[in-house]
Amino acid sequence: MSVTVVPAAGASATVRRNFWRGVWRVMRRKPSRMVGAAIVAGFALMGIFGPLLYPDPLPRDTQALYAPPSWRHPFGTDFEGTDVLALVVTGARYVLLTAAVTAVITVVLGTAIGLFSGFKRGRWDSVLMRLTDMKLTIPGLPLLLVLSTIWKFTGAIEMGLVLGLLGWGGVARAVRSQTLSLRERGFIEAARGLGLSTGHIVGRELLPSMAPYIAMNTLIAVTGAVYAQVGLFFLGVLPFEANNWGVMLNLAVFGGGALTTTAALPYLLAPLLAILLLTLGIVLVVDAMDEIFNPRLREE
Repeated sequence: MSVTVVPAAGASATVRRNFWRGVWRVMRRKPSRMVGAAIVAGFALMGIFGPLLYPDPLPRDTQALYAPPSWRHPFGTDFEGTDVLALVVTGARYVLLTAAVTAVITVVLGTAIGLFSGFKRGRWDSVLMRLTDMKLTIPGLPLLLVLSTIWKFTGAIEMGLVLGLLGWGGVARAVRSQTLSLRERGFIEAARGLGLSTGHIVGRELLPSMAPYIAMNTLIAVTGAVYAQVGLFFLGVLPFEANNWGVMLNLAVFGGGALTTTAALPYLLAPLLAILLLTLGIVLVVDAMDEIFNPRLREE
């Protein structure tokens, strides 16, 4: 007679509580990580609710062109008398939406190719990795500049699609390396011995083990997407059809003379500060995630 052992009802809840306690300990050990999480959360809220705080079209004060910072305009105004802080806040939605689409496409495509290649090995591995190597040898920025002259992708979804399709190579190579390491572990061998399907092994065994690594790559992809789109708009190779931090930088430098005069300097510094803060927040969160999911890095 076989006996079925049913796990205690509270076992999974206990595991979850212990996990979040560990997260809290890691975050509390270095307060800078909590600051990073707050920064990332703040920018996410800015992207979601910013346009509600500053409805389009933004009001202009034609009597206060390039006004200096004040209580009414914390970062001053631009060449049209528009509040610079309002431009930064409303521009965050475009920047973050593009970065999110890019990160999803980059990570999903790169993870799928890396997993399939590393798990299957053999001919498929050789073909997919040669394609990946070819992709990695093509310089990203020159290719983006060429594509931008052919296809004026100004929408957030369009730009995220282009950046994602160009950025999956590094993730695929890294995920393949992780897969090659994990597929030789005992729990994978045990799953094979039980006759479990490939889909079950990949979906229930490999992916959960790689989830922290994939999450960190997602955040890194967000940072790369922010720099890529801001750079394209700053260089002026795309039409200025959307409010973007890169558009602000372009107009401040080439239109407002921010590098030669002080009047447009706040207009230049505001988007730069936003980019630096977002990058700092992501770096601190990735640092925390690395310790949370890698026990060898924890300081007991």
